[in-house]
Formats: sequence, C-alpha cells, structure tokens
Amino acid sequence: MKAFIIEGYSSKNGGHIAERPEPELRADDVLIRVQATGVNLLDAKIRKGEFKLVLPYKLPLILGNDVAGVVVSVGPEVTRFRPGDPVYARPDAQRIGTFAQYIAVNEHDLALIPGNLSMEEAASLPLVSLTAWQVLVEAAKLKKGQKVLIHAGSGGVGTIAIQLAKHLGAFVATTTSTANVAWVKALGADVVIDYKKQDFATLLHDYDVVLNSLGSDVLTKSLQVLKPGGQLISISGPPTPAFATELGLSWGLKQLMRLLSFRINRQAKRRGIRYSFVFMRASGEQLSEISALVSSGVIKPLVDRVFPFEEINEALAYVETGRVKGKVVVRVE
Repeated sequence: MKAFIIEGYSSKNGGHIAERPEPELRADDVLIRVQATGVNLLDAKIRKGEFKLVLPYKLPLILGNDVAGVVVSVGPEVTRFRPGDPVYARPDAQRIGTFAQYIAVNEHDLALIPGNLSMEEAASLPLVSLTAWQVLVEAAKLKKGQKVLIHAGSGGVGTIAIQLAKHLGAFVATTTSTANVAWVKALGADVVIDYKKQDFATLLHDYDVVLNSLGSDVLTKSLQVLKPGGQLISISGPPTPAFATELGLSWGLKQLMRLLSFRINRQAKRRGIRYSFVFMRASGEQLSEISALVSSGVIKPLVDRVFPFEEINEALAYVETGRVKGKVVVRVE
C-alpha cells in the first residue's frame, strides 16, 4: 500500500510517500480502506519529534491521527462491525498511521459514520471532537448556565468546542483574529474577543472553565478570567504528573512533568483554581455519542481545504500557518 512516512524527525518536509506492507490484523481489529484523513497540528508536532519522550514511535513511522473509510475485513473477535461499514476514528495514540491506504484499528476505537456526512467531513471530526468532549464533558463536567472561555475559536478544536458547549447550555466566549470574528460568532459564541484589538483578560471575568490551546502567556493570563473554584484545562501543555501516570510513563518523566507544570499549578492554586492537562485518547463509545449530535445537526464539521494524497507535505505546511478555519483534510481514495 501507499503511505506517507517519516524516516526521522524534522521540522519541514520530513516525509514522503512510499510503499509499505498492509497492516496485520489483530483478533479485535478492523481493517479499514482509508478514503479520507484529517490533518492536525499534532501530526506536525510528531514529525518534529516534540512527543518522542512520551510517545517513542518506531521509525520509519506512518503519520496520521484521523481516519474515515470503509471496513474491508474484521478480526475473529470483532462483533460490532462488518465489511462494507462506513467508519471513522482517532486510532489509539500508539497505533497511528492514517496517512495510508489501509489501517488496522481496534474495534473499540471506531464508530459508524453519520449518514449526513461525506467522507471528508467525517475525517475532520474524530480527534478534535473527542478533544472537545473530553475537556468539556469529561474533565470540566460543564453544566447549563456556566461560563466557558474557548481560545482559538476558529481552529479545529475551537469550532467543535463552541458548538458542544452551546449544546450543553453554557455561556461561551472565544478568541479569534479580526478576519474571523463574524464567522466564529455564527458558530454560536456569545462573546467573541478579537485578540488583535482586545485583551480577553481585562474583558472577561468570573468564568467557570477555560479551554486553552495556545502558548504559556495565554495560559497564565487565562487565570485572571476564572473565578475561585474554576478550571483551567489545557490541551497544549504543560503536561502534569497525572498525565504521566495515565500513560504509565517512568518515574523520571513523571518528575519532569511535575517540574514543567509547577509554575502554572502554583499560580492556579493561589487563586483557588484547578489546572489540568488533557491529551485526548481514542474512544469509539464517545465518538458514537458525538455522532448522534452530528446526525441531529447539533454539531457540524467545518472543512477549510481538502488536499490530494500526494500533497500531504503541503497540507501539513498549511496547518502550521495557524490560519486554518476548522480542519484540513486529505483525500486518500
């Protein structure tokens, strides 16, 4: 099969299309013929080697963290899917590789694609929708009437998180650039902060939850908008010892993460705020719940551009510009 692989870690153009063996099927695996795959900033960070301490992938590595396609065959222990089913998933972090013609995915990481989505739309959803769900529903336990600030509202996670938070009954503020203010407002945000002209930290107060996906400066300033008892949840770091424990990392890495998150943890505790780091995990069960919201029109995927398989390097470069509205997708077949 054709696959986009990296031979080593590099900041730019560190990958190429090559022939690779089709994946072997485990007893509880589903073999998928990939039709489309989402492109995430995570893919670019993995290519650069930013996660090699916590996710020590074996090189050469097939990149890719979102898949939409059709079931080709199933392992003997699979009970939920059969050949011909249209499915999508964010594969387990240890088994990525959606930039390819085929991938084997554990059946518990899969869900059926909602009937109102194209393959490209489906491929745009798994990673970002699961991230939004695990932050807002699982970690924050966001409730009706609460106030949430979602940074980078025009990005992949932001666009879905705004829609999900509104569905949960929250009052939603978000940040974006001047060009995207009206576009993000149309997604349902109650307050839109133009970060080029306004300072969110001086305008927003007494919020219950902040979803941070930006750098350390924004992370620290976000403490100012939260009320005591509020939650600052970051998907961009710094990671915490709890994350190290969750991944089963070594004692040394756990101490490193304790050091990396020490400053923000201390600042948060002084204000009576809880800081946590979320690195999303695969979950077919949660994706099925999201699928129900997609089917009913509560959540709508937003695809910025679709690239052909031969232009994955260009797709990654576009994602790294930070100017993507929604998601970038690659059509594989």
